[in-house]
Amino acid sequence: MKIAVFGAGGRIGSRIVDEALSRGHDVTAVVRHPEKYTKIHEHLKVAKGDLFNSQDVETGAFNQDAVVSAYSPTNGVPASTITEVATPLINGLRQAHVKRLIIVGGAGSLEIAPGKQLVDTPDFPEVYKEVALAHREALKIYQQTPDLDWTFASPSAEIMPGERTGKFRTATNQLLTDANGKSHISMEDYAIGIIDEIESPMHIREVFTIGY
Repeated sequence: MKIAVFGAGGRIGSRIVDEALSRGHDVTAVVRHPEKYTKIHEHLKVAKGDLFNSQDVETGAFNQDAVVSAYSPTNGVPASTITEVATPLINGLRQAHVKRLIIVGGAGSLEIAPGKQLVDTPDFPEVYKEVALAHREALKIYQQTPDLDWTFASPSAEIMPGERTGKFRTATNQLLTDANGKSHISMEDYAIGIIDEIESPMHIREVFTIGY
């Protein structure tokens, strides 16, 4: 398949690129600063693009089977940009006539009980709250976009660099925890879940999560 990854230089985006390449897919890494992107592979192309510009999104998405948005604000960029990027992303895909979109989302909008989301719990870390709320607002925008085959991929509460084990579970919008009550996933296994969903879609127009 042909897969474009926006935010390919980030910690999660780079692992999604690696996973897709390891399975023989043709990947376009869309980044703001191609000159800083050093990965080389025979099935990899690097393109300059800004997710906040729908024309750039259209160019990066053109002729692709699927697009992954792994956008994450860094270097003091406000969390609200997670929500703001949704509209130019959607418009760019429409212009490119590409319907399949996977969004790297957040865990905050996952439910810990019916109707109760993780971000609304009293113990939710304040340092992550703005990002979690921005992801929740962005999700509302995607949910109002019936003409795209979007999937909002929420990691577990804790996602860190780690091992690629291939041993994990998936669920829809319910937070996954292990036998010790911990909600976690490695970035490497999360990337497997993303590419699995692209190859064999199971969660069109819905949230799903990946965890141990």
